[in-house]
Amino acid sequence: MSESPARLFAAEAIGTALLLATVVGSGIMAERLAGGNVAIALLANTLATGCILVVLILMLEAVSGAHMNPAVTLMFAVRGELSPRRVGLYVAAQVVGAIVGVMLAHAMFGEALVQASTHARTGPGQWLSEFMATFGLIGVILGVRRTRPDAVPLAVGLYIAAAYWFTASTSFANPAVAFARSLTNTFSGIAPADVPAFVVAELVGALAAMVFFGWLFKVPTAARQHELPAQPDRAT
Repeated sequence: MSESPARLFAAEAIGTALLLATVVGSGIMAERLAGGNVAIALLANTLATGCILVVLILMLEAVSGAHMNPAVTLMFAVRGELSPRRVGLYVAAQVVGAIVGVMLAHAMFGEALVQASTHARTGPGQWLSEFMATFGLIGVILGVRRTRPDAVPLAVGLYIAAAYWFTASTSFANPAVAFARSLTNTFSGIAPADVPAFVVAELVGALAAMVFFGWLFKVPTAARQHELPAQPDRAT
């Protein structure tokens, strides 16, 4: 990428801030309006999160790639598509943006800016959920990027919306999100003590996805060479 470090930092920071403002803010709004119906509150939180992901990726992918997620940044780094310097820049921006996003949501809804969540999310089922949520997210990015690059924003938004409901953890799938959500004692919060296990599960899920989907979507050299003559001659 030819963008300056300042633009890259700004893109990742504002994207992650808007993502967290949506996750936390829609959770607060949903809980206040749902009248105690947790299913309705979760559905509202899900729709807002899935929609904002599509919008943010479409808006920012041309600048930074719109990672907004240290697990995604790690995936691109391991694949040799991102330098170690850029990794540090991206992760710093994502963490800062995530914290700012939570504080913005609190400010909009008249909540204390920084809180410590008491919402326990722990146990093997939760950890497996975070592993699977992140495993699937990386798989979606790698697979759709290979076959339909223009559809990645929609695919990611739809996957996260679905994963809200098929995982016991409601699919954080993002270490920066997990950390920032420990700073809100609202609908979307997670107790600070439960964050490290979530982050480990997410990073392990990302690494496992890189190995599996890297193998699954690999096109053999012989097959690529065989397909070359069949490509249309765009010069004629």
